[in-house]
Amino acid sequence: MVINPTHHLPHIAQPTGAHILSRFFITLLSILILSSTAMAASWPKSPTLEAKSWAMIDARSGQVIAEHNAEEQLPPASLTKLMTLYLAFEAIKDGRLDSNARVDISKKAWKIGGSTMFLEPRMHPLVNELLHGIATLSGNDACIALAEHMDGSEESFADRMNEKARELGMSHSHFKNATGFPAEGHYSSAMDMAILGVALWRDFPEDYKLFDERDYTFDGRTQPNRNRLLWTFPEADGLKTGHTKEAGYCLVGSAEKDSTRFVSAVFGTKSDRARAQQSKKLLKFGFRNFVTVRPSEREIRRKVDVFEGVHDSIWLKPSSQVWVSVPSNNKNKLSFRLRYNAPLKAPITKGQQLGSIEAVMGGKHDQGTVIRSFPMLATSSIAQAGWVSRQWDGLRLWMSDTSDDLLNDVTGETENDK
Repeated sequence: MVINPTHHLPHIAQPTGAHILSRFFITLLSILILSSTAMAASWPKSPTLEAKSWAMIDARSGQVIAEHNAEEQLPPASLTKLMTLYLAFEAIKDGRLDSNARVDISKKAWKIGGSTMFLEPRMHPLVNELLHGIATLSGNDACIALAEHMDGSEESFADRMNEKARELGMSHSHFKNATGFPAEGHYSSAMDMAILGVALWRDFPEDYKLFDERDYTFDGRTQPNRNRLLWTFPEADGLKTGHTKEAGYCLVGSAEKDSTRFVSAVFGTKSDRARAQQSKKLLKFGFRNFVTVRPSEREIRRKVDVFEGVHDSIWLKPSSQVWVSVPSNNKNKLSFRLRYNAPLKAPITKGQQLGSIEAVMGGKHDQGTVIRSFPMLATSSIAQAGWVSRQWDGLRLWMSDTSDDLLNDVTGETENDK
């Protein structure tokens, strides 16, 4: 699930007493007020586009950089074909679909009309040729032929499209066909299409190169890609255009500069040129105002105390690679704060989640703004100590009153201090 960076809240343990509960709400309210004020002051204001809705996600961090009416359910037109391609790429990767297999062309595929790669029943194209025909030429005929080849019918294929949409967290999408032809109950949203674009890049890095193809020749006929970004925006490498009278002109774009990659989705512009211009405006906003930071694991790992165990400390590490999107002018103000429920007591199992690390912007003179939060896992197992040691640790806890710390925010000992 993709999360807006301003929506990340700290994980808080359930209090055990009324006085602690009161302190908790006061503390949390203060954090939220300070965080929202800081974010409003330092987070770049999203641009206004001439479109019905839009969304842009940092593909590496998963943070939403800009959005407007992003969850509004709208006709996606040929952006639908991104899901058709996702299912094909997945089937090839899993060995369920041979990219060199020959495909029969049905009368339905031949007669579909709209954007096509001019398939005819006499032809038996390769699956790989159909992939080019869909990604580069937006071929409706290629979509139907591939759907029928994979699932027997376009209707069965659409059922799998909807299953995959739910799996990817596309909660505002429902597909009735593989092409994006207008149909009642066929809809998506800018946010969902941005999520799908990120998933294509993340899950199929080699196949993703297909979206950067400017033209494709099939049966002696060369047709251009309709994505103007590929010619007018050097950082762009995809993804897909769409247009119907009901949907207007739509575009899912993607671009990368250094270690920062954005996927944008713009719905409902007035022309082919406008969808490219508005998408470029959104992507330029991202590159001008944000940078994606990846701290090393050594910077993130933390050493914390453990009680009632055979060892008195443990190292915690993030559950996955840490990427954070930050405003370019504030990247030096990024710090990381460990949050966990103290005291930690043995037994502890390797891989057990014991807290979270928060990416915080600012924080020198206030609580700072929590941008992202990542689970922190135990790097080893710690068995419970004997009775005497446990009693001694109980005395230590009583004397230090650690058990009354509801919010245990620590910088911790980093790997470099080891």
